[in-house]
Amino acid sequence: MKSNTQLLTKVTEFISYEADLLDHKSYQEWLALWAPKGLYIVPTDLNETDYLGTLNLALDDADMRRMRVARLENGESVSANSVGSTVRMVSRVRILEAGDEMVMVRCAQTLNELRHGKLVTYPANVEFTLRVSGDSYQIEQKVVKLLHADGFLRTVSFIF
Repeated sequence: MKSNTQLLTKVTEFISYEADLLDHKSYQEWLALWAPKGLYIVPTDLNETDYLGTLNLALDDADMRRMRVARLENGESVSANSVGSTVRMVSRVRILEAGDEMVMVRCAQTLNELRHGKLVTYPANVEFTLRVSGDSYQIEQKVVKLLHADGFLRTVSFIF
């Protein structure tokens, strides 16, 4: 196996930056990371790949991402009334495909949320399709495969 450590470092830095923006509730900056037709997906079935034809916990295009952020920023949803603090840990970043225009990446993410004094952990495999944009990337697709997506999920007041 041959790895491109420069590309891996650059992609890892971008994914870590995205996680940091979300943990610090910098939602407008987070929205700016997305390609115009990008999709944010949280499937209910870990083995599903037909996201458009099946049930998902989230399937957000640009408009839906903006509405989700507006609800979180303005307290317009029930879950936003008690928004907790989060800490994401990203690891095991692996380049699946790399071309001149697109990079496909898979990583592990553990999202820890503290709300009402209770700590809840959400482990996931996350797949990114990143469009090369100058010296950085735009998110073309982000798929968050929660390990317990088919089980009980309490009210979620954050973006994975």
